[in-house]
Amino acid sequence: MNVTDMIRVYPDPVLRQPTEPVTVFDETLRRLLEDMAVIMHEADGVGLAAPQIGIAKKIAVVYDAETDHLYHLINPEVIASSGGQTGEEGCLSFPGIFGQVKRPLKVTVRCQDGDGNLQEYTAQGFIARAFTHEIDHLNGRLLIDNFSPLKRNLVLKKMGLA
Repeated sequence: MNVTDMIRVYPDPVLRQPTEPVTVFDETLRRLLEDMAVIMHEADGVGLAAPQIGIAKKIAVVYDAETDHLYHLINPEVIASSGGQTGEEGCLSFPGIFGQVKRPLKVTVRCQDGDGNLQEYTAQGFIARAFTHEIDHLNGRLLIDNFSPLKRNLVLKKMGLA
């Protein structure tokens, strides 16, 4: 099976399911983080949230190609945001669908890493967009929730869902 076949596509119900905090930081979690990074890269994505592979846990990975850094966002929360940016976004759970989304220009995220250590990351521009997109997934908010009702209806028709 192709690893990208593991990605759940809308309207899979797990994409809207509430996620649970991670409380056990062990080898199984670290292996999951590695697997998520592989799936994300093979699918040509810059981020992947656990619900997108059927796991209702507060886990996401984001890759910054500019710095070649892979962020592990476990139990993440945005603790500060400022400014605004609007840009085109896609999503691995909505193949071939893109749209303009307004996001903060700069965000600070508090989370844990694969060992349970508390981390704080401040990002701006594209990575701030990626952080907030993946954190949205952990809260059951999807790409199409950021679209106007007209655009959302067009997307659902394109996907054969309306």
